[in-house]
Amino acid sequence: MTLKIGVPSKGRLMEKTFEWFGARGVIMARSGSDREYAGAVDGIEGVELVLLSAGEIPRELAAGRIHLGVTGSDLVRDKLADWSSQVAELAPLGFGHADLVLAVPVSWVDVETVDDLDAAAAAFRRAHGFRLRIATKYHRLVREFLTAQGVADYQLVDSQGATEGTVKNLTAEAIADITSSGETLRANHLKILSDGMMHQSQAVLFAARAADWQPETRRALDTLYSMLAIDARF
Repeated sequence: MTLKIGVPSKGRLMEKTFEWFGARGVIMARSGSDREYAGAVDGIEGVELVLLSAGEIPRELAAGRIHLGVTGSDLVRDKLADWSSQVAELAPLGFGHADLVLAVPVSWVDVETVDDLDAAAAAFRRAHGFRLRIATKYHRLVREFLTAQGVADYQLVDSQGATEGTVKNLTAEAIADITSSGETLRANHLKILSDGMMHQSQAVLFAARAADWQPETRRALDTLYSMLAIDARF
């Protein structure tokens, strides 16, 4: 049995993942055309490359269909309930940095903190007859954060793209989204709450606890531990 590593199938995450492994002697490359999502690994025996979207990798890890996977820590925490019981963090990779933040319109001059948002949400419901809407695709992380902060008078609106535009389009009053520089938020006249940081994400190498860890895959993992200089064990 080969040890299967799932990595992002395109874009900068794929390129940086290939660079990170390559710098440590594990050479990854796409094989075939760009549409085939096939890949190869050189420099180590018994390892197979599986190209997936970053959003699919948490699911494949949880199901044990891949042994290792590279994806954002935000995706694992949002998509997997009790994530640490399903996957183990082996190594942060030092790229793909982004912050999951809570942002509101700049025009809300009296809303600077989560407590302010809580008060505004209660006033919004009294004035409009429905709960303040927060657009996001990170439902689990946002709900857990707001619950911990004691905020309850809101509803989450699913947004799978252009989340920053939902306030302008009047489909939400606030947003919770990933940002690296904040420029898109500012361009859409949104500001981050001073205590609205929910998670600082980066690309991480995860291991699947539910995978079929045969002796040969464990041996391949031990070799990877040595080549990648990883101290974590699970």
